[in-house]
Amino acid sequence: MRHGKEFRKLSRLSAHRKAMMRNMVTSLFEHEQIRTTDAKAKELRRVAEHMIGLAKEGSLHSRRQALSYVRSKKTVHKLFEELGPRYAARAGGYLRINKLGPRIGDGAPISVVTLISDEVKKPRRRRRRRKAEDQAAPAPQAEQKAAETKAEEPVKEAAPEAEEAKVEEAPVEETVEAAPEEAPAEAEEEEKKEEKTE
Repeated sequence: MRHGKEFRKLSRLSAHRKAMMRNMVTSLFEHEQIRTTDAKAKELRRVAEHMIGLAKEGSLHSRRQALSYVRSKKTVHKLFEELGPRYAARAGGYLRINKLGPRIGDGAPISVVTLISDEVKKPRRRRRRRKAEDQAAPAPQAEQKAAETKAEEPVKEAAPEAEEAKVEEAPVEETVEAAPEEAPAEAEEEEKKEEKTE
């Protein structure tokens, strides 16, 4: 039976198609992102995920299999040393294909193929809630620390603080008395301005 043997021929002969896929896989692992047509991107995903599976295995045999397909020894080294461990805990889905729209010249649908980073991104809503909780959480700890420091301070220090408070209250009263005197002067200036405009 020939189940699962179907693939995209991409209007190319077999040698041309194989050479193109080898070049695309090598470029993808080298730069971690490439731009191509949708059909090529979907076909590239099959080959690239197989290569990452070999890298996760990490054996000498799997390294030699990857070297028989990927064009650059440097890229195979990166594949086995960086990308294999990056996806060790991941069961599949190492690539993301984002569609960009039609190409200007011939209208072919274009996509960007990107290797997924090892960081798991969470929705913004959850981040905001967690930030709000994190900001609210330190407040009780700060209150406890303040209470502990007040308990440790001797009683003698509380008396100078009361004297400082009394000293600060006196200038406040002076400013209150000065404010009503300034108010009529400002009112007179405003009346003069109104008379000039009339």
